Amino acid sequence: MIYATADFGIPTSKSGGVSGGALAGIILGTLAFAITLSAAVSLIIYKIYLRRRPNGGPYSRRRAVSRNPIKIDGVKGFSYEEMAVATNNFSESQQVGQGGYGKVYKGILADGSVVAIKRAQEGSLQGDKEFFTEIELLSRLHHRNLVSLVGYCDEEGEQMLIYEFMPNGTLREHISAKCQQPLNFASRLRVALGSAKGVLYLHTEADPPIFHRDIKATNILLDSKYMAKVADFGLSRLAPVPDIEGLTPTHVSTVVKGTPGYLDPEYFLTHKLTDKSDVYSLGVVFLELLTGMHPISHGKNIVREVNTAFQAGTIFSVIDERMGSYPSECVEKFLSLALRCCQDQTDARPAMMEVVRELENISSLMPDFESSSMPSGSISSPSYSSNMRHPFISSDVSGSDLISGVVPDINPR
Repeated sequence: MIYATADFGIPTSKSGGVSGGALAGIILGTLAFAITLSAAVSLIIYKIYLRRRPNGGPYSRRRAVSRNPIKIDGVKGFSYEEMAVATNNFSESQQVGQGGYGKVYKGILADGSVVAIKRAQEGSLQGDKEFFTEIELLSRLHHRNLVSLVGYCDEEGEQMLIYEFMPNGTLREHISAKCQQPLNFASRLRVALGSAKGVLYLHTEADPPIFHRDIKATNILLDSKYMAKVADFGLSRLAPVPDIEGLTPTHVSTVVKGTPGYLDPEYFLTHKLTDKSDVYSLGVVFLELLTGMHPISHGKNIVREVNTAFQAGTIFSVIDERMGSYPSECVEKFLSLALRCCQDQTDARPAMMEVVRELENISSLMPDFESSSMPSGSISSPSYSSNMRHPFISSDVSGSDLISGVVPDINPR
């Protein structure tokens, strides 16, 4: 008997049906085609949705996956539309800074308030955890030397933090070689004292206490009167709390995070974060204030360079000559404090309370300390502040051996 085969080249069984292997191939091929077609159609629909949705455009690009926006009591939540209006739709003319997290814009809210809007971007170094941490911490921190959080935006796939606007930018900009009106010594000492007071509040008065973990010159902002305010709490960690026996651990064990050049050596090696880790970082900032140098530049480390000059007795050779004349005794005491803050061993560093006390002792040697706290050769500088591009973006010393009264000035060498 002769069995017929189909005209399509598909083998059939003797009973006239399609073979099992061929049938499976047909089914798999059909499924693969259907899946491919479905994915292509979905992609086209999604792109059309992005083009047409209100305020979508090129700005709502951070996350395609929707989620419920965060809610934090006591902190104002702004809409994406409000942020777009405040920044003229995130115009480049409103951009005043940029970092690993994204861009910073100057904005004007509906009530006329001037704010700085830090807008995270896709691939940002600041993730959801850092975003939430900064909002949560700043919502309960209130000190004149800490930047104030105005609110946040968490919608349209965007994450933004809204701060008080700091018209005189970052400390790093004011001690940069490109700065046309560098800060004089009194101004730098005042910035150091304000920064130390802000960190002291975090360590001793915040409830619970906080380790900042990312103190650096670009995270110290200056207001219209050049008052220093510590900013950027995305990497901050809560200090240890007492255990059931009432004992408080001395450190927090954590993955090392921070900025090279400012990292506490012991924290880097042991992963044990303490209040003295912030002391080390602030000590590096003090050295920047005194020398104008970067923490790390051309393979040179600021702590090592200053220590070498100190040991050789040529310390004034590394002092920033652009801050003009300065009281030699005050500079020496300030530099000695900075180097103690930057000791490799945690126990050799002063506590933040002692840092503040010593800075107050040094400032007391300068009778005109407050009135002279302005940039070199300047009484006020509104035009200068408008040119700034980035508004963001402890050993015991009693002071009993300090000499009061007039301190001789010397010119930089």
